[in-house]
Amino acid sequence: MEDQTAAREALLIRRLALVANVSALTAEALRLNQKRAGIDMDVLRLKLEIGRNGTSEQLVRDLHEAQESAEAIIHECAACEERIVAAESDVEDVDRRLAATVTD
Repeated sequence: MEDQTAAREALLIRRLALVANVSALTAEALRLNQKRAGIDMDVLRLKLEIGRNGTSEQLVRDLHEAQESAEAIIHECAACEERIVAAESDVEDVDRRLAATVTD
């Protein structure tokens, strides 16, 4: 019985660490999405400015850089989402193992 209690406690500690990791990854995903939204606003602003004032070398360069930044953030967001899915899967695994300790 003591071994089972120790095993359950170890699983609960592991679950707590995993949930903290999911929370940190979710915060990172939100930060990246906010950053992407800001960059998207820059892209729109630059396009409007080009539409009003015509193209200039600097505006085109700024637009291109903003679009590249947006693309990089999109990839970072996708990688973060993959890490969240993997971390949530680890939580589910621990939850199954915890459930098994209750039924034993």
